[in-house]
Amino acid sequence: MKRSNEFSVRPASRKKHRVVVRWLDASASLWNETNYARRQAFLNDESVWSVNTGTLEGRYKDVLSSSVAQQVIRKNSEAWRSFFSSNEKYHAGKLDQKPSPPGYWGNKEDGRVLRTYVRNDQYTIEYGERSRLELPIGTELKDELGLNRNQRLRVEVAGDPKWSGEQGRLELVYDQLTDTFRAYQPVTIDDSRLDSPLASEEAALDVGANNLVACTTTTGSQYLYEGRDLFEEFREVTERIASYQALLEDQRKSSNRIDRLYRKRTNRRNHAQDSLVRDIVDRLYDEGISTLYVGDIKGVLSTHWSARVNEKTHSFWAYRRFITRLECVCEEYGISVAEESEAWTSQTCPECGEREETVRHEDALTCSCGFEGHADLVASESFLRRQTTEVRSMARPVYLKWNNHEWREHHSSPSTVETTVNEAYTNQSITPSENIAPGDSDD
Repeated sequence: MKRSNEFSVRPASRKKHRVVVRWLDASASLWNETNYARRQAFLNDESVWSVNTGTLEGRYKDVLSSSVAQQVIRKNSEAWRSFFSSNEKYHAGKLDQKPSPPGYWGNKEDGRVLRTYVRNDQYTIEYGERSRLELPIGTELKDELGLNRNQRLRVEVAGDPKWSGEQGRLELVYDQLTDTFRAYQPVTIDDSRLDSPLASEEAALDVGANNLVACTTTTGSQYLYEGRDLFEEFREVTERIASYQALLEDQRKSSNRIDRLYRKRTNRRNHAQDSLVRDIVDRLYDEGISTLYVGDIKGVLSTHWSARVNEKTHSFWAYRRFITRLECVCEEYGISVAEESEAWTSQTCPECGEREETVRHEDALTCSCGFEGHADLVASESFLRRQTTEVRSMARPVYLKWNNHEWREHHSSPSTVETTVNEAYTNQSITPSENIAPGDSDD
């Protein structure tokens, strides 16, 4: 059974900080070059496994070290195997949405994802008064730090390990927005050490535009992550980008200022999204969730009649990126993720079953039978009840808002109908006619 430790990585000097950033940037470059070569082979109906990754490894080993370069390439290979597996399921009729080949770790316009992976036997962590992490780096970076060939990069870490056991491949990520490094360490432990309360419960997520995530669990908990402020910040930066683009000369498409704004916009979104994933999975783990249902978004990524809604669905929340990250983190906690159809759940009255005559206005869902509830929470519970009948009565929903650093519980009600929802059903979903869940233009 796999679980994951998470901790902060803190280079003790600016020089070490620059070295770690350069190390991660080289990892992103290696991933992108490997992925580009394989995508070209795929488009030309050639085998992606025929790409000469040995040459790419040799090009980057003096910065990354051979073992890290190998892990980045191996991670890319895993992504392609997952794509081919999903593609087979799609052609066999087992998946509704056609999968896309693995993507890049960012580009000049969107900002780069600075991340790398370290083999389990190539790093060490020591906890205590001065906890530390030792990492392999290439000879070029060792020379810059004045290390000999047998030394490794040593950085301080903060945080106590929740799990102990056989360590797995370490993931190290740099958050440019907060200028911080985070490390995620998978750990394999005995099944007998499972401390999740039940580890047999289920949950369902409804992903939306105004409320980013509504979640209902079979234990009776509900969580609502509000996204309006985040979208307004995203839109504000988008308008600034447009105003600067209007000032460019005819032959120019971008500028350094515009590139920085694109990176700022994407980094802010990714930071909030990654933090949301960690927050919700932590909560679900503590609830004893073993299976999480998410919506199959076939037909959702079409163009909307509203430019504002279209911006939310195609640019802002990046649905596919969100689901990919969710699957990765759930895997660390031993939670399985299943994509199922959630059509009509946001339009169906949970009390009488009516779906043609119900009315949704902003966050409220009302029915002629007298039912009134929070549409997103209604959707997530209805979606869950489609998968299982063992759903306990609902407690008061936990309402969370983003404060630019973390998701915090907010005491104000998400809407005037919140209390009604606690006594009723929960529902929201996506149908081809609604298209209200955000998508990802970078699929």
